[in-house]
Amino acid sequence: MAGSFKPPTACRRKGIEREAMSENVPHRHVGMRHLRQIVAGVSDGVILIGTDQTILWANVAALKMHGVSTVEDLGGDVAEYRRRFELCYRNRHRLAEGTYPMERVLAGEAFDEVIVEVVPAGDKETKWVHRIRSLVLLNDDGLPDCLVLILDDETERYQAEDRFERAFHANPAPALILRLDELRVARVNRGFLDMTGYDEQAVVGKTIYEVDILEGAARRELAIERLQEGRTIPQMEAMLQLPDGGEKCVVVAGQPIEVGDLRCMLFTFADLDDRRQAEKALKESEERFEIAFKLAPVPTFLAVRDGGRILLVNHAFVEETGYAAEDVIDGAGGLALWTDPKAAGEIERLLKKEGRARNLDLSLRVKTGDHLACLVSVEAVTVQKQNCMLVAAQNVSHHNRTHVEVATAIEEVMRDTTWFADAVLEKLARKRGEETGPEVGAALGELPPRAREILALVCQGLDDAAIAAALSISPNTVRNHVASLFRKTKVRSRAKLIIWARERGVTGAERTRVPVKA
Repeated sequence: MAGSFKPPTACRRKGIEREAMSENVPHRHVGMRHLRQIVAGVSDGVILIGTDQTILWANVAALKMHGVSTVEDLGGDVAEYRRRFELCYRNRHRLAEGTYPMERVLAGEAFDEVIVEVVPAGDKETKWVHRIRSLVLLNDDGLPDCLVLILDDETERYQAEDRFERAFHANPAPALILRLDELRVARVNRGFLDMTGYDEQAVVGKTIYEVDILEGAARRELAIERLQEGRTIPQMEAMLQLPDGGEKCVVVAGQPIEVGDLRCMLFTFADLDDRRQAEKALKESEERFEIAFKLAPVPTFLAVRDGGRILLVNHAFVEETGYAAEDVIDGAGGLALWTDPKAAGEIERLLKKEGRARNLDLSLRVKTGDHLACLVSVEAVTVQKQNCMLVAAQNVSHHNRTHVEVATAIEEVMRDTTWFADAVLEKLARKRGEETGPEVGAALGELPPRAREILALVCQGLDDAAIAAALSISPNTVRNHVASLFRKTKVRSRAKLIIWARERGVTGAERTRVPVKA
């Protein structure tokens, strides 16, 4: 570089003189001592440089901006200053020799603003950010007398911007920054690129009309109006167009911010596709559960653990208990269905201990007041943030009753010889059946006494309600016995059941011959 100051051209010099006057520095009559006194206490940093490249003086603010306490710590001249301090532009490119602001002003260049990062030599971390302006003071003859660098400390501002930049790019939530003066995308973070599939180059620098982030917005006109006014844009649904031609449903909102000296709008996005897919999957799961719940072959109900309020019952529960769904759903005291008052406490104890209960022998109180012997299994579940229990109660009363009826039948056979006649009739029926096909149904003698009694009443032409009234039992019990007769005799209708019985000598008139204990 040249060893001494290169004066600017005449046109440039006039501009410099005007700038000197605008700084209220009367260069013709104020000496260097007075100049120092004027600028010593100002908040801006000021460094005075001689035309021979000597650093003449610096005020306290300028020293503080370099982390030193004396002018000598800055260096005796420009070359030594360059060795002691490394300067970089904001893009991290280091300033080469001859491009330092001090050297540029000595070369006759005037500049209004240069922003540099200042780091002590050997230190890898940025310490300060300076905004630098230049000024040339002329003597009475109109020649350069002193060169001035005016420094503004922008460190805190740029540190805040750096923190914002790091937070913006590190934030996984999709976001985009739009310049309000040109309505162009200034920045976009990784979250937005991942959500949409765009490349950064395809978004940054594009206008809002090229990458329309408000397309399909529920309140697009309001959003555009707020955007033009630089006001907050409330949350609203929009449909982003993706680079592959697809669409993505999002919630978008805008917040006005300042990035440096630029007025911008920060747009944030929430991807609704994932949430909608999760909601759809949850709904499908709930539907599958409801179908399986309703079609379960054993009485099943869902109840709140605290208080036993029943939320849902299935078809089998309605059929077995005789209760209509509206009789029990949302009613208080659902656990009163158990005949044992200790049943509820035992179930809760097992749920707290193991989260489930298996194969409990309990009796369920049906609508008629009868008791239904059940084998009960319970599972702790959570439904809409409520602690609930799923209860399956398998009806085992038929199984238990079979054992009793077998014992009773044996006893009656020993008492009543008419059973032997029945056995003979059964043999005849089987013999007759051999002429038309193999017999696959049960033998008459294999039927329990109660079933035989109901069969006799069926042969008399009585319906279920009449049979129930005649035997003082519930219609549901009659239906269960008739269904059992269908299974055991291998017939599928009441008419065929009557034929089957009459082939074996059962007409209904002999019902009085079948002593049965209720």
